[in-house]
Amino acid sequence: GTDLHGPIIKQKNSNRSPAIIIHNKLTMASFADAARFLLLTAVGIAGNPSTADAASASPVSGWRSDLDWAALNSKLSSSASLIDTSYDDYTGECFPEFSVPIMSRTNHALIDQPSGMCLPWLYLGWEMSWPRPSENGHLNQTADQALQDLLINPPTDVESWLADPTNPSLNLPSKVLFPSIASDVVAAVNFAKENGLEISVKNSGHSYQGASSKKNTLLLNMNRYTHYAPTGITDCDASILGSTVAEDLSTQPCLLSLAKNKSSLIRVGGGENFDKVYRAVIAANEEEGYKYHLVGGAAGTVSPMGWSWQGGLGGTTGGRLYGFGVDQVVQLEMVLPNGVHVKFGPTEWEDASAEGFTVPRTKVVSGVCRSNPDEHDEENWVWESCPEDFDIDFNDMWFAVRGGGGGTWGVVTSVYLQLHDYLPFETYLFNAFPFITEKCTAIFPQFAEFLAHYMASPSLLNVTKQRSHACGSPGLLSGINCYGEEDVMQAWTRFLDLNNSTDPANVECLFSTAKLASHDNLPVPPGYAEYFIDFNPQVADRFPGKVADNPSASSIGAYFAGVLVPQSWLDESEENRKTLQEYEVDDTYYAFGGATASGSDQANSLSQAHRNAAFMIRFSLDNLDDFWGNLFPQMFDVSDKTKFPPVFGSNHADYLAAGPLKEDWTKPCPREWTFEERREKCISFQEAIYGTERLARLEAIKKAVDPQFIFNCVNCVGNNLPEATKSEDEKDEEPSPAEREPLLGNSSDEPSGASFVSSSVAAISATAAA
Repeated sequence: GTDLHGPIIKQKNSNRSPAIIIHNKLTMASFADAARFLLLTAVGIAGNPSTADAASASPVSGWRSDLDWAALNSKLSSSASLIDTSYDDYTGECFPEFSVPIMSRTNHALIDQPSGMCLPWLYLGWEMSWPRPSENGHLNQTADQALQDLLINPPTDVESWLADPTNPSLNLPSKVLFPSIASDVVAAVNFAKENGLEISVKNSGHSYQGASSKKNTLLLNMNRYTHYAPTGITDCDASILGSTVAEDLSTQPCLLSLAKNKSSLIRVGGGENFDKVYRAVIAANEEEGYKYHLVGGAAGTVSPMGWSWQGGLGGTTGGRLYGFGVDQVVQLEMVLPNGVHVKFGPTEWEDASAEGFTVPRTKVVSGVCRSNPDEHDEENWVWESCPEDFDIDFNDMWFAVRGGGGGTWGVVTSVYLQLHDYLPFETYLFNAFPFITEKCTAIFPQFAEFLAHYMASPSLLNVTKQRSHACGSPGLLSGINCYGEEDVMQAWTRFLDLNNSTDPANVECLFSTAKLASHDNLPVPPGYAEYFIDFNPQVADRFPGKVADNPSASSIGAYFAGVLVPQSWLDESEENRKTLQEYEVDDTYYAFGGATASGSDQANSLSQAHRNAAFMIRFSLDNLDDFWGNLFPQMFDVSDKTKFPPVFGSNHADYLAAGPLKEDWTKPCPREWTFEERREKCISFQEAIYGTERLARLEAIKKAVDPQFIFNCVNCVGNNLPEATKSEDEKDEEPSPAEREPLLGNSSDEPSGASFVSSSVAAISATAAA
């Protein structure tokens, strides 16, 4: 298989048929070969044993030895671990996995390494995922140079950059804490606050922009934190509906769930990824007869603690039926930058069905503080009203965390997520192993057109919107994932008939997992997670029973921008759809429409572009340059030059993808400029995601909640602010978050009703790998 470029249909000798995985689509095969060679070389250089275990016995040594680390250590629970880490840990523990053949490589092998430093994209260990040495974080270097080094023409010096433990571009923490309970997190945050330290936070590290690793920070690796999911499912008692929320918020999750006409929840710990959560739901379903469904990420190694906070695209798990990841959150428990352990969630809401919404509108968010933060035993925790000097607005926190990104608002220690009623599951695959044929490869463009019609203009295939919304897909080679009643095979046959292509061999190019199960003598998977456990040798052979990666670990992450295509623009004319067809895009993400618009509580920070998108298309950086001058002014309202609109999807966003020039939005940010120039003269990465108004509100909340910027993760909200604006003095001059935007927003900022996909999307021609 190819490591770093092209969509891959995985093939391996196994008694299981492999799942189809979309890998990062990079056009330079030369870099893939060079990277493999360099990594193998680096492994040889970096074969030293891990120092993490030795360091754990001496937490006062190493980085910032001037601080009283022993005092912090004395406040930790017996199961917590504070260790020194080094470059040798990163190379000794993490590098070897990147020399494993791509077919077998997995982030599951990286997550549990002793130092807690491994990342799913190896180069994230260097600033900007770029190992070229730089003393100032590459500010005086250019995006063109980065692309040359990483993709187009990697210099021979890369080997020495990777092997140099003194490389100033290394972006690895030198101190790692593995908390196991909330009191450990409280102690760490208070220690950081008292000593002027920054904290980075990591679950699995699945962040394209590298938000979970940063030099000169105390890293809180949450992977060993208390796991709640195995016993965390709650079936709510409908008799409490209509009662007042308990003062300690113990009844709040169920009351809100029942108000949404749902009856079940799951509590998830801050260190649990979707593999752990999915398996907890599977265990409950197997015991109780399949009654629960969870909306989550496509990869087992993705975490609800990152995926959800950036939006959470449910293209594989019914997001078009039930909403984005942010819409699944019912209650949050966090340690805030002030060191206070809190939990909060909506306590007042009102019906919004007359406006087209399927969930209540949040009116008031309330929170409580833990009055005994040093207590280790959760059964003895005491939740009370927060003290008078507690000046955090829980309405703002509810808004900011759900959509404003992870790692910047504090540490999420647990979250209650909505569970839905189980529906029958089916995945449909096109031309996948072991049923690949040349005839099917030849009609791949027709399949792309069919998928666009089924997702975006189902009426052309006599498919209802409801049955279209039952299905989603993260990409052309990732399958069509459906829940409940759908018409995929009937629609496929109808599509071929309309195109005079009814050869039975063509019909059989698209097939369900039932055909795979029959071929492999396995049961038909009852859910997406079971499918990814049983039909993926990548993990099944090395980590049996775990939900696979998607994509698997690789040297570098993605180099594309996900543009949210407005449904309203597609609806304007057939010409718009034809215009879009002319653009070469890397892939299309179908996780929008239906409940992604109607399922909002109207009190989250996910951009309106997400809510009203028809789909997300992935532009390469070259094609993105042309986008600003052509499609962008057509798709988005640019009449007010003081308010840049949200354009990019937050999940999967690439750090090199900047907005256009500030002075002329139709011109791309020149890649020959230094990153310092780009920062000064171009719309920022964050502004292109949130838009000017929403980013301003989030930045105001950030400065109010975290005035010391203890949580200052890479490319997170506030990370791009000039240092002068981060000061306490500046904060008082800013409008308060409440003044910036009312909690409920207004008609221009929140949907007036559900926006349903109803028009055709032009086909994207592609070549299938066989």
